Amino acid sequence: MKKVAVFGNAGGGKSTLSKALSQITGLPLHVLDKLKFKSGGAEVSNEDYQHIHQQILTTDRWIIDGFGSIETLWPRLDEADTLIYVDLPLYVHFWWVTKRFIIGYFRPPEGWPQNSPILRSSLNSYRTLWLCHKYLTPKYRQYIEQAKNTKNVYHIRSTQQISQFFELIENETKLKDVH
Repeated sequence: MKKVAVFGNAGGGKSTLSKALSQITGLPLHVLDKLKFKSGGAEVSNEDYQHIHQQILTTDRWIIDGFGSIETLWPRLDEADTLIYVDLPLYVHFWWVTKRFIIGYFRPPEGWPQNSPILRSSLNSYRTLWLCHKYLTPKYRQYIEQAKNTKNVYHIRSTQQISQFFELIENETKLKDVH
């Protein structure tokens, strides 16, 4: 596990998972929303974003959290040696987007740039939920099914599996430290 892509629908806890995984493994974390958007929510140019993304892909070790853009998604998944696909039931994603929206007024959401516009970003997340579920989820599922032969694939389908995933990674990390 040296190059990890964490992906899935909005509001699935990808940023929280990625941050914890980075702390456990020591892999550098790159949050795409923080690369794609400036403080306050303004978007960087697509050219600048793609350039930064490509620079990260050429390094030896990384965790990349998020979607970014369709142009960078599939190359990132191809380059990764480990795929973590957060594929919770749609109602969980909706609930967590709602919870993030409410809590976001008191504490900035994990993985969001500073001073992100909570209302506008949350409304965009709700719109993204449907679009991702309809168009990307079937492609993600097909991709990881094929990738199982060549990559480490973690297909997280429930909140319980998130905890199980961390137990597994912590145990693997401890075993590597012993050897």
